[in-house]
Formats: sequence, C-alpha cells, structure tokens
Amino acid sequence: MESVTRYLDWLISFFGTEASLSKSAASAALTILAGTIFWFIAKRILTLLENNADLLKRIQVKRELFAVLRKITGIVLIWMVGVIWIRLFHITAVEKMFHAVLIVIAATPIKSLLLIVLGYLEQNLAARTETNLDNIVIDLLNKFSGAIVYATAVVIALDVMGVNVMPFIAGAGVMGVAVGFAAKDTLSNLIAGILLIIDRPFEIGDRIEVWSAPAGSATWGDVIDIGLRATRIKTTDNIVVIIPNNEIMTRDIVNYTILSSSIRVRVNIGIAYDADIAKAKQLIIRAAQTADWILAHPAPKVVVRNFGDSSVGLQLRVWIQDARKRMDTISHVTDTVKTVFDQNGIEIPYPKRDITIVRHPPVPSRPKKDTPAP
Repeated sequence: MESVTRYLDWLISFFGTEASLSKSAASAALTILAGTIFWFIAKRILTLLENNADLLKRIQVKRELFAVLRKITGIVLIWMVGVIWIRLFHITAVEKMFHAVLIVIAATPIKSLLLIVLGYLEQNLAARTETNLDNIVIDLLNKFSGAIVYATAVVIALDVMGVNVMPFIAGAGVMGVAVGFAAKDTLSNLIAGILLIIDRPFEIGDRIEVWSAPAGSATWGDVIDIGLRATRIKTTDNIVVIIPNNEIMTRDIVNYTILSSSIRVRVNIGIAYDADIAKAKQLIIRAAQTADWILAHPAPKVVVRNFGDSSVGLQLRVWIQDARKRMDTISHVTDTVKTVFDQNGIEIPYPKRDITIVRHPPVPSRPKKDTPAP
C-alpha cells in the first residue's frame, strides 16, 4: 500500500503541492473524470470477458467471478481517487479513516472471490485426489471463510488507524475463555461438527440409523445436512430429526450406504417341526426371486437358525441393489412366503395351548352317626 501511495504522491506532484484552491478543485474534477473513464474501460473489458466466458472451458470461469471483479475494481478506483483528493486538499486527518473504511468494505467482495476460488479448487483439484485431506480443508474454509475475512479486515483496519490491537486480542482471548465455560455445550457441538467433517462417518445422502426418532416412527433416514452445531436427518416418514453433533459423536453410527448401495437383508421365518425343511427352503428362495431388485449374485440363501419352542427357525439372506428398499424386501418376502406356504401345505406355527379337562367321580358322602340322647 505504501508503494502505491508513493506513486500517487508522484502523480499529484504534477499538479503542484502548493496549488491554489481553484487549481486543486480543477485537479480533483479531472481525477474524478479519469477515474470514471477507467471505470467504464474496466467494466467494458470485464463484460467482453464475461460474454466470452464459454470459450474459456479449460479454466471453467464462473460468471459470478466477473461481478466480484467489478466490485473490486470499483473499490480500487474509489480508493485511488479518494487518496488523490485527500492529498490535493491536504485533509490528511481523515486519510487513515478513509483507508480503514475501504478495507472493511472490500472484505465482502474478497470473501466472495475466496468462495469462488475454493469452489474451483474443490471441483478441479480435490475431486481428483485420493486423499480426503484437501476436501476437509476446503469444507472448513467454506464454512469459516466469512468469519476469517471479516475478522482479518477489522484487525487490519484498526492497525491502519494506529490502534494497538494487542489489548483487543488479549481481551478477546479472555472473553473467549469465559464464553467457552458459559456455552460449553454449544462449543462441544461445534468441535464435534468439525470432527464429523474430518472423520466423515457419513456423507450427505447416506442412509443411517436414527436412534432418537419419535416412538412408533421410522428408525432410519437420509442425511440432508451436516452443520457445525447439528446434523439433520430425514426419515422415511418424511420427518426431519435434528441431532446435536456431540450426541452423534458419542453413539454408534450405523451407516447402510457408506461402502455401496447394496446390502444384505435377513428375514426370519418359522415352520412347524413336522414340515419338510428342504421343501420350505425351496419355496422361500422361489418367493425371494420374484422381486426384481433382489440380486441373483450372490444368490438368495436359507439357513436353519435355531429350534424354537414351537417352530424351526429359518432365515432368508438376500442381497438387494438399493439399501432404501430394505423394508420393501422384508414386506414382499413375508407376504409371498405366506402365500406359497398356504398353497403347499407348509404350516407356519403359532403358540398353541391344549387344555385337558379331567372329570373325577364324586366322592360318596359318609352317613352321619346318631348321637345318643342325654
């Protein structure tokens, strides 16, 4: 910045340092005119580049970039014209304030520019690498970029104004400790959110188990948002469950789609002890094969699990293409197996109680003895 201001001082020297008020006003008007001309030229160039952005396919320029560049160009021209005005009219008392205000104003387009650059890196660099470290860093920068840019702009502005920022930083540190104790739950959620982003036990779109779903509703759903404070999961009943991140980090996370969308489904089926087990297995596999989403490889398999009090426990094991059809698979197999068992005489046992009534012959009553008269 000092080199630029020295260049501006050299430019102002052409007008003369001891110029009259009328000459200074004329020079100021000329400066505004020159700044306006430069603005229209820069705007015209950026518009031409924007109209031909489709030709720059190799670097994939986003059109939002040109709007940001226009704002930055305008701020730079305003700064240059303002510095020249301040030096011409010798009002250096407001120069530091002027610099500080422009630094804070410039934070908004700089943040937008940073987000565009991060999006470009995420699309063209992070997606092509095998490591997840760059993805994690970009995600964190996307979430904290606004706070970082604005905080940096405020510190630089205060420094430009000659304010010693060290007491503020020390005070902010003490205040941060106090706020940390007062809002430890919120901070623990924030830390847990950062750990979720780093560890990535699930991604947006994954189907996971929801342990805190309302009673009687679906117990699993799809992750729709991973925030710094909480994670939002939409269950299959179209209910959004918002779970604090620190609670997620202390629980077992069951992710059905982290490796692939295919999962194995188990369906328990009981048959009577006197039923033909081999025939029952064939009928169960035939019922499973009627669903087109059940994979043929690995093939459906039926095993004997246990011997119950009144039934032989069988279990059908099938692989399906989409984990989201797990309940549909269980429902379809159960309905179909009930139908084919009824058609083929395979009994599905249920608890029975046999009540036996035993009738005993009546016990003959003994005759009463006559008591002698006194």
